[in-house]
Formats: sequence, C-alpha cells, structure tokens
Amino acid sequence: MSFYDASVPAFLQILGSLQGVLIKAEAFCKAKNVAPEVLLGARLYPDMFPLTRQIQTACDFAAKTCARLTSSEVPAIPDTEKTFEELKQRLASTVDYVKAFKPSQFDGAESRDISFPVGPTTMTLKGQQFLSHFAFPNFYFHASTAYGILRHNGVEIGKRDFLGVS
Repeated sequence: MSFYDASVPAFLQILGSLQGVLIKAEAFCKAKNVAPEVLLGARLYPDMFPLTRQIQTACDFAAKTCARLTSSEVPAIPDTEKTFEELKQRLASTVDYVKAFKPSQFDGAESRDISFPVGPTTMTLKGQQFLSHFAFPNFYFHASTAYGILRHNGVEIGKRDFLGVS
C-alpha cells in the first residue's frame, strides 16, 4: 500500500463524515429550537475545545499532515468559523485541498524527516512515525470528540455516521 493510499482516503472518509454529522446537528438545532451557538460552543469538559474548535483542528491535521508528508507549504488557516455553514465550508475546503494531492507527491514520505510544532517546541519524526503516532491519533481524537459532543447533546447520530457509511 502506498503512503498516499494509507493517508488521503482515511482523511477524506472522516472529513466527509464530519460534514454529515454537522448537517444532522444543524437540523437538530432547528427541530429542537436550540440556538446553534449553544451546540457549536459545547464541550465535553470545561478544559476541552468546543465543537467548533474540534472541527477546525481535525481539518488542520488533515491538511497540514498532507502538506508535511509531501514537503509542500503548510497552509495557515485562521480559525474564524462561528456558524454551521462556515464549518461546513471549512470542511469542504479541506476536502478539496486534500483531494488535490497526487500519489506521487507522497513518494518517500515514510522515511522523510517531518518537523512540526508541538506547543512551544519543534519535534522531528520520520514520516511513518509522524503519521501513525502523531497525526492520525490527533486527527481521530478531534473528530471523535466532535462526534462525542454532538451525541452527548442529543444529536441522533451513531457509529455509522462517524464512519460515514450511513
């Protein structure tokens, strides 16, 4: 399996599922007369990011991981989204960005040194370690937490929604 095949489809699957659960969350707010900003600002615990930031961070991990693995310029994307529509646009833009990569751009990525910020420091890992031990765990953490926030707040979604197969 190529490094492209190991990464890009996984990012696209979950980014697509996040688009789907956001559509259901928006419909939930309308049906239950819940102000959208209440759900968008919801957290699983006070010291965790709210739903909006979970989506933004998942998008960042998908886009920036692909950029780093291909030695492309890492995009700087401001976190300005405040509505469901803006978050759906962020997801759509991220999907388009990730889809634009070609398999050949990932050639050699598994053994390439990948340097990335971790808080105030910079860490360097080989591409394989970066993807499997840092990027994927973080991407899935933020996607799962977004799903958990919605489910905890009563949005009728299930595992099939998270997997994007419903």
